[in-house]
Amino acid sequence: MQLKRAIIPLLIFLTGQTVFAQLSAPEKKAAAYVDSHIGDAISLLKQTVNINSGTLNIEGVKKVGAIYAEEFKKLGFTVEWVAEPDALKRAGHLVATHVGKKGGKRLLLIGHLDTVFEPDMPAGPYTMINDTLATGQGVNDMKGGDVAVITALQALQAAGQLKDLNLIAYFTGDEERAGTPHEDARKDFIERTKTCQVALGFESADGNTVASARRGASGWVLDVMAKTGHSSGIFSADAGYGAIYEAARVVNEFREQLSNERFLTVNPGLIVAGSETKIDAGDARGVALGKTNIISPTARVTGDLRFLSEAQKETAREKMRAIVAKSLNGTKSTITFTDGLPSMPPTPGNGALVTVVDKVSRDLGEIHIIAGDPGLRGAGDISDVAQYLDCLDGMGASGTGGHKAGETINLKNYPYLIKRAAVTIYRLGK
Repeated sequence: MQLKRAIIPLLIFLTGQTVFAQLSAPEKKAAAYVDSHIGDAISLLKQTVNINSGTLNIEGVKKVGAIYAEEFKKLGFTVEWVAEPDALKRAGHLVATHVGKKGGKRLLLIGHLDTVFEPDMPAGPYTMINDTLATGQGVNDMKGGDVAVITALQALQAAGQLKDLNLIAYFTGDEERAGTPHEDARKDFIERTKTCQVALGFESADGNTVASARRGASGWVLDVMAKTGHSSGIFSADAGYGAIYEAARVVNEFREQLSNERFLTVNPGLIVAGSETKIDAGDARGVALGKTNIISPTARVTGDLRFLSEAQKETAREKMRAIVAKSLNGTKSTITFTDGLPSMPPTPGNGALVTVVDKVSRDLGEIHIIAGDPGLRGAGDISDVAQYLDCLDGMGASGTGGHKAGETINLKNYPYLIKRAAVTIYRLGK
């Protein structure tokens, strides 16, 4: 029994030595800081999750940004609030800049302050589910990622390494629903990106993968006009089929013709139809009046189109236009497209970053990291800048249920993910 008692502590000691043998002394200090301050990180996360910052809640977005701004200031960053044009009706962006040693790579660290949860949508405050899971609005997408950035930088400061690093932390205020025109919403973001060499996005982590490629996203609007009249005449040569049947035909053909292509998705998000309709495009709402004995004369469907390359996007649009052109009797359909986020295609430089993160993870004694399937991720802010530099996403928190009530964060592996971020930033920025 005494021999076993002596061996067990020795094995634990040796295992710990093996796990962290590949970390430098500063990296070990940073990792130790994360472990000892994870409670502070969770407190900051809880504070900001409990503030509604739906994209259209301008006051809420700015409030969250102000809290994060104070944390950056404590770290010696120069902090700015970049306003967007008033016509965009968005809060703006938080930008924090750190100037370090000359000659080092400048890294762009990307987050966003807004969530999909507007004030009148079902969501909820930060709530512990059990010892390892918590829920709340935007808890992992992406306030968990934002807090991971801040805590990783705090860890590097505690290790004495932040002073040498050249960094721009750019937290947008409208990632979930960017203002339009998109080029105006992202003008400053893109200009600052061009001064950097590497970008790391802190959208949600996903198992043992990181995102070296992401799909782009664009919007479409289907408008249908049709003859109206008494419902008893529907399907007849004189009355035709009405706007609702035509809208249904188009959307169903989108499903039939476009649902089996890898990396391509077409999603109708809102449909408003009836004898009278009123649509507020800016607030993503619609009101309809329709009696069962009236053939509906109008319908509008709005949706998104996601793709991995510009060629794939254009081919899909041509197919959609052809489907729309085959209007049912008594109806006329038109479709318009708007560009949103471009795609982030896989590149050798992005692949090299995957290798860096994999080495960091294994040096921390954790899992092997590979490039994830881009078809499993939507678009993100990093897509706007992917053409200008090597980039990687999925460096934030992990969890489930993104974009719906009940979204969770996995607190068990949160310290590991923050340590992974800290060491990766350190190695890339040296």
